[in-house]
Amino acid sequence: MTRFAISPLWEVIASVRIINQPQLFPEHLPWYERARPRLAGVDWRLLADLVQIPTLVIPTFVCTPPATSQPTLDVELATLVTTPPEAVRASLDILPGPRSSRLTAMHTEPVAELARLAETIRAYADAAIGPYWPRMRTLLEREVLLGAQRMASDGVHGLLNHLDPYVRLEADTLRVDHIVLAGTVRLDGRGLLLVPSVFGGPRVWSNFGSPGQPVLRYPARAVATLWERDPAPRGQGLARVLGRTRATLLHELAVPTSTLELAGRCGLTPGTVSQHLGALRDAGLVGAHRAGRFVLYARTTAGEAVVNASGAATA
Repeated sequence: MTRFAISPLWEVIASVRIINQPQLFPEHLPWYERARPRLAGVDWRLLADLVQIPTLVIPTFVCTPPATSQPTLDVELATLVTTPPEAVRASLDILPGPRSSRLTAMHTEPVAELARLAETIRAYADAAIGPYWPRMRTLLEREVLLGAQRMASDGVHGLLNHLDPYVRLEADTLRVDHIVLAGTVRLDGRGLLLVPSVFGGPRVWSNFGSPGQPVLRYPARAVATLWERDPAPRGQGLARVLGRTRATLLHELAVPTSTLELAGRCGLTPGTVSQHLGALRDAGLVGAHRAGRFVLYARTTAGEAVVNASGAATA
């Protein structure tokens, strides 16, 4: 069975590459400029040791495949700290280059160092990811919804063979060509775990060696829109036509968003937001899509055209 999941732990790990080499990820520079100062009081050197530059491989135990579709970071960290010592050492052994003192300590005392790593990840996540996680999660939920819809209409082959130019599913054999490695795996009815990612970069990441389902982490669409946000529409024309509240809501819906999140961001009650969204839907400017237990709203093509024509689009 092929399934989707969202992984906050993976986003933490993947974001380390951006903090270390922001020039390679221009779409995330607004996030970097906000997050980097927040990390001033966090000792995240152990994470930097594990996510090397250039990143040819990431130790498997650092981001084990999520067991449920929407685990919390705490749940994923609870799995991380139970990694068997031999699995930790085997993953560290494949890292290229000399081993830092911190990695040497982890190789020697994996149980104690896994607990330290979990504390490091938590501190890093609280500083650099936490303020932006609700918007990230909403975008990833939207990506899961779109992927599930494509799989329902085109089947697993149709989904995977359009996921990335270097991913190909033929019969029951999946082939992934990375920049430095290529490989195949027979699915044998196991299906795949598909994990959309904000910070993973433009290519897929694969994990075929862990127990259970093979894993593909793939780039979510429109990730740059996460950081393209002003506190209010700049153009006044749209507010004069729609009213300031509806203009603000339409502005906020550059990224698919739930009613509750819109209410929190705009200082409105959920009931008020629902009322205005209903009017915007009736006008064809906003559409709604279900993602799990949430209903996500986003601008339609007509809504995009109205925002752009009014001059209220974010810079």
